Amino acid sequence: MPEPVARPPIARRLGGAAAALGGLALFAYTVRETGLETVALGLRRVGLVFLVIIALSGLRFAARAWAWVLCTEPPHRLRLRDTFPALVSGDALGNLTPLGLFVSEPTKAAFVRDRVSLMAALSGIAVENLFYIVTVAAMIAGGTLALLIEFPVPAALRVMSLVALVGMLGFLAIAMALVSGRFRPLTWGLALLDRLSFAPAVLMGRASKLQMLEDRVYTFARRHPSLPLPILLCEISYHALGVAETYLTVAMLLPATTAPTLLGAFLLESINRFINVAFKFVPMRLGVDEAGTGILTQVLYGAAALGVTLAVVRKARMLVWTGVGVVFLGLRGLSRTEPRDA
Repeated sequence: MPEPVARPPIARRLGGAAAALGGLALFAYTVRETGLETVALGLRRVGLVFLVIIALSGLRFAARAWAWVLCTEPPHRLRLRDTFPALVSGDALGNLTPLGLFVSEPTKAAFVRDRVSLMAALSGIAVENLFYIVTVAAMIAGGTLALLIEFPVPAALRVMSLVALVGMLGFLAIAMALVSGRFRPLTWGLALLDRLSFAPAVLMGRASKLQMLEDRVYTFARRHPSLPLPILLCEISYHALGVAETYLTVAMLLPATTAPTLLGAFLLESINRFINVAFKFVPMRLGVDEAGTGILTQVLYGAAALGVTLAVVRKARMLVWTGVGVVFLGLRGLSRTEPRDA
């Protein structure tokens, strides 16, 4: 257990409060852009089941948060109550700004710096993200393949699906190579820049730390052979809960004469993963989610409007958890202790 340390100075507290207010302003802007009436319509369609959707979404955060706990190497230690709010807060800022991963991942690391060093936090986050990427690529590839085999799709959508399938298979191969520790892109890139004399002095000054971080990340599976399976199970649980959430939402939105299918829910969740990866720079995936999901529900159920409403309900769920993340950020900025040294 870390020893208690002094409270942060007033300047740090004010900085945390300012960050929270900035996040709140972005949150309010996003709500306005989404449209309160549109969100309310989707919520009315699902009724109190929306609370179950929120709970399933929370369990998804918990699954990835526990994977992060498993990815934190001794003697450093994180608990679920550390990683869960960090994950929700990072996701909130990633959703609210066009900077995506450039904001969300550093936010997660900063959130737990009173528990572990910056190097340990970044290493754990990077390892967890690697396993997450493997499962995302596999899910998108599997969903695309199932769509092409099981459903007659328009020619344009078929071409796009084939391109996405090839891309995801290549991405999956690269991710697997990274997880195995046989591929070191950062070390290779730094060496190339150094040979070409293009490497900034500031970057080369941190080269040893960056290479140390890369080594810790890419050799994790070999150094801890008992951990990859439970970590992968956490990531798979994240996607399985997403399919369950989609199935439940579609069941509430479809007319009584039409029943949802698990395959349809899987395909809708896989396209949602693709949209999140490809359009991470679009805050809340405004407009993109509605369009992409509408095209797929037209193929699955003959109703594009179903996809739009599904995307609206999903966006309402995102807004709830984004609000929770903003609250976590405010509490973190005002009450946490000084960070540990990296």
